[in-house]
Amino acid sequence: MTSATLRSAAVPLLAGVLTLGCLTAWTVTGNAGTPPRLDVTDGRILTASNTEATAAFFTISNTGTTADELTGVTAPAGLRAMVGRDVEVAAGAHRMGMAGAVPVPARGALRMAPTGLDVMVSPPPRLVPGDRLTFTLHFRHSGPVTAEAVAVRPGQLRL
Repeated sequence: MTSATLRSAAVPLLAGVLTLGCLTAWTVTGNAGTPPRLDVTDGRILTASNTEATAAFFTISNTGTTADELTGVTAPAGLRAMVGRDVEVAAGAHRMGMAGAVPVPARGALRMAPTGLDVMVSPPPRLVPGDRLTFTLHFRHSGPVTAEAVAVRPGQLRL
């Protein structure tokens, strides 16, 4: 090999090594991000006030530096659950609609509330205040998270 051939091969090799070194340093210092780290707390479910459905509410905290998405909920046996959103259809008139995938922001929280996002449960289970139900929340990037919801009367919901 000639010295000209070695020099021409050295430039791309040096560029590759330098790039790999910079990416390694970026990752080691934590700048490449961390996966979502989810915690589901403050579970509440309303004691039924009608025969069709009731609602459950959770707070989902993400301490990771990468966002995630809530994609669904599994209810206890015999019940159906879906992530729903309060939708205004006319002035003062609302209905429940399916929410689809809901973002859980990086280093943030998703707080469910009666006038926003919730978990619709049907048929409504017979609950008295203090009863507990276990739900499994499903996320796009994280594994499923199991959380309890405590039964409360609608007027006693504190979020």
